[in-house]
Amino acid sequence: MRKSALTGAAFLALTLTLAACSGTSDDSMTDEPMTDEPTSSESMSEDMAGEETSDEDMSGEDMDGEDMSGEGMDGEDMSDEDMTAMSGMFESQDGMVTGSVEISETEIVLSDFSSGEAPDLRLYLTQGTDEAAVSEGVEIDAVAFDEESQTFDLDGVDVTAYDTVLIYSDEEGAVFGAAALS
Repeated sequence: MRKSALTGAAFLALTLTLAACSGTSDDSMTDEPMTDEPTSSESMSEDMAGEETSDEDMSGEDMDGEDMSGEGMDGEDMSDEDMTAMSGMFESQDGMVTGSVEISETEIVLSDFSSGEAPDLRLYLTQGTDEAAVSEGVEIDAVAFDEESQTFDLDGVDVTAYDTVLIYSDEEGAVFGAAALS
């Protein structure tokens, strides 16, 4: 219900904006007097919305009266700045690693991933790509070398403290691939 009302309201706003703008072009000027009757696009917008939208409906509250102004349940602002999103592309180091990585505050997602087969491949968040970075970094989980899409939970890990995702073989002591995050 909410989705269709919001879609209808958005469509109505877009239609009214386009209708207002179209009155300024030279080819739309006519000698016909302006009337208060709705145009065909306004009628269609009202039909799609299912009901007229008032200023009260657009006040930042949803239909149940809940505040939809972008604040979380605890009153914190949920702006885009709060949502950590980083990504990078893997570059091979000691093994054939390709693919991309995306990181949010809650998970790491590997896409189009592939790696050379190796024992004990692990996913790490680090500051750099050398052995010291691995030992100071945080191990996330085991990585399957032959699965293109993999998702890993970040249980309480502060991702802002790291700038690199590594594919590392603990058994061989080698970095197979690294993705610099941005």
